[in-house]
Parts: sequence; structure tokens; C-alpha cells
Amino acid sequence: MRIKKILYGFAIFLGLAIVGGCIYLNSLLPIITGYAAKNLCSDVFVSGRQPQDVESVDLNFSFIKFTKNDVNFVEKSVVSRFLWGRSKAIYRDGFGTTLVKDVPEEVLRKAVYPVDTNPGYEQDTTAWPLGDVIPDTITTGIDKIALREITKRVITENAYNGNGFAFIVLHKGIPVAEAYKPQFSRKTRFISWSIAKSFVNGLVGVLNRGGKIDIYKKTGIKEWENDERRNITINDLMQMQSGLKWNEDYGNRSDVTVMLHCTGDMSGYAIKKPPEYPAGTHSYYSSGSGNILSYLIRKEFDSDTSCYAFIQDKFFEKIGITDAVFEVDASGDFVGSSYLYATARDYARFALLYLNDGVFNNERILPEGWVGYTTTPASDSKGEYGSLFHLNRGGIFPSAPENMFMCEGHDGQEIFILPSEQIAVVILGYSPTPDHVIDFDRLLKDIVGTLRSHQ
Repeated sequence: MRIKKILYGFAIFLGLAIVGGCIYLNSLLPIITGYAAKNLCSDVFVSGRQPQDVESVDLNFSFIKFTKNDVNFVEKSVVSRFLWGRSKAIYRDGFGTTLVKDVPEEVLRKAVYPVDTNPGYEQDTTAWPLGDVIPDTITTGIDKIALREITKRVITENAYNGNGFAFIVLHKGIPVAEAYKPQFSRKTRFISWSIAKSFVNGLVGVLNRGGKIDIYKKTGIKEWENDERRNITINDLMQMQSGLKWNEDYGNRSDVTVMLHCTGDMSGYAIKKPPEYPAGTHSYYSSGSGNILSYLIRKEFDSDTSCYAFIQDKFFEKIGITDAVFEVDASGDFVGSSYLYATARDYARFALLYLNDGVFNNERILPEGWVGYTTTPASDSKGEYGSLFHLNRGGIFPSAPENMFMCEGHDGQEIFILPSEQIAVVILGYSPTPDHVIDFDRLLKDIVGTLRSHQ
């Protein structure tokens, strides 16, 4: 009898474990299939990559590599399946890729991008930085021969450990190094991941200069009026000190993975998060804050047409970005946390705007003092975070100057801005695990060395 009871108890335990495991796995399926569908759809229809290349590199990890993906080139969509899970993503001109969540596909497809994307100038015949005609006779004082060897090590040899797709170095505003892996080019749009948050900083800056946004005012979000969240300011969101409860774990079911892959209204999801700390007192990273800011920016306009036109006309085209796609979710908010697609040169132009204290092509774009505000450490960040930019004051990269500031994205997307050296570095690629992350500190040391060895 005793053996029977033990076996019976074990059977119950095993059954409960199996049921619990299935319930948890079921909660992961929309994340697994949503990640595969969304990213494959964007890489194919926004970036122009081949599905096989994306699956063998970008999707070749964890459970994601086991998804079965169907790419429909006629309707521009991707359906991804894993076990009993299924997700669909669709591409729409101007809007980019959107996961079909909460809003019916037929409703999403009826939307037409309402903005004229013609910048009024031809990049191929316009001088850098607004256009792509780069002078080849200017000497900036950097050792180009040494830099050429670094470029080769980054792109051809993967000698800095990670997998670099694109690499650009600016010195004194001029591209002095640029290279791409064979399947990419200067026309390829690359995903930003969290570099998009730094672009949100730029959008808020332009609105601030126009008198539309006061970053130190409270957000005025209605859902927050009756609790302590009413004290949250735009500045708190930008400095990652909102106090909202948030889990940014990308390797599991978390707030960020649910927001990006399981909901059609990303800002709405983040807005619903409860308070955990008093606003402005506790620093921790939150992609939810980036999307709440997207919602607040959109609220400043009387229509989506005027909002999207502002992004295009008053920001992107002013700094020479003519072909970027800031993807939107099913609710129509642009995904300020993660989903900007732009060329490597576009990211370099963005860096140049901040390297030049908010002035681009002799025109002031950001308010005076905005870059100073951006690079002022948040009170609880230990010198590591400013306003939607990472800072080197905490010595994250010991081989780089302390005043360097950075835009950092998932999987190794980086923009480094070194004001004291008049250098900006853009590196885009795929470094999915700790064992394959690019050794950015060694790379920065080598780049700075090419300048100092030539002085």
C-alpha cells in the first residue's frame, strides 16, 4: 500500500508539473511566434533581405529557431508557427511591419500612409551631410590606413568577436570609414532596437524647441490621475525613472516581450503598469517608457497625418534621413522603444546632430542646451544614463573618454559619440549572446588610437 501511495503521489506531482509546464509554454508561444513573424517580415519587406539569411542568422536562437515561417510576397506578410502557436505580421507601405494583434487585419490594411515622403532634394546629388556626396579629398587628421585595417577586422574577419553587418566612423563630421558585409549596402535599412529611444529624445527636443512640450510638466495621462502616477513627468520617463513597475528581461515572458509581441497597443500596455517607486527616485531600464513617450508625442497633434508629417518633415528630412521607416503598432503609435529602420548613414547623421550640439547642416534642430540636458546623468543612474542616451561617466567603456555618450540597441546595435575626439562610430549587426557580443571597448580603443597616433 505504501508503494502505491508513493506512486500515486508521484503521478499527481508529475501531472501537475506537466500541466503547469504546458500553461507556461502556452504563454510563451505568442512571444516566440510573434518575434519570428514580426522580425522576419520587417527584414524581408523593410530591409530587403532574403528570408533564408534572416532565418539562419537573426532567428537562429532559442525556441525561435524552431518556428516554421511562411513568407507571402504577394500580400507582404509572414505567418510563423510553433507547436500550436501562430502569429501573423503584415507589411504596409510607410507604416512598416505590424503584428496583427487586437485590430483585425482588414482594418489595418485599409489604412493608407498619409504623408508625402519626398524630401525635395536628391541625396545622390546633394553634398554630405544632407546628401550622399562625400568629399574624398578632405584630410581630417585621422590615420585612414590604420582605420582601414580596423574596418576589415570588424566586417570581414569578425575579429572583435561579434558579427558586424555595417560600420561607419565619422571624424570632424566626415565619414572616414564605411563598410558592409556582402549582403548589405548603404541603402539597407537596419533595425534600431533601442536606438529608437534616442530618436524619441530628438523628437521631444524638436517639440520642446517649438514650445509644444515642457519636459518638466506632468504627463496628464488620464489613467494616472487618481494615484501617485499623476506625479510622473516627461523627464522622469526620458531618464528611466518613472517608478512604474517593469521587467525588461528579453529571455523570458516579461513586460517587454509581452508588450512587443502580444499586444496591439504597446503604450496602452505600459500605461497600465502600477507604480512601484516614487517618480524620479529609482533608475531602471524600461522600453515601456519609450512607448509611453510615443503616445504623448502623438497626443500633441490633431491627427495622425500631422504627427507622421512632423516626424518626416521636421526631423528626419532636416537631418538628411529620407528613407527611414518608424514602424507603428496596431493602435497607430510609432514604436519608440524598438522599431526604427534606417540606413547606417542615417544613424551616422543622427550622431552628427548630437556631436554638433543639435545643429545640422548649419541649421539648429534641437534647442540650445538640449545635448547638455541629454548627457546629464539621471539622479539614480550612477552616471550611466542621461535622457534616452547611455553615458560613459560610469566607466562602462574604460578605453573611451568619460564624456562619450551612446545609443544602444538589442543584439549589438551601437552609436558612440565622442565629443572630445570629434568622432562618432556606428556599428550595426548581430551579437545575440554574451559569447558573441562585439568587444566594443577594444574597438573604441583602436579607433581612438588611429587619431592619436596621427597627431
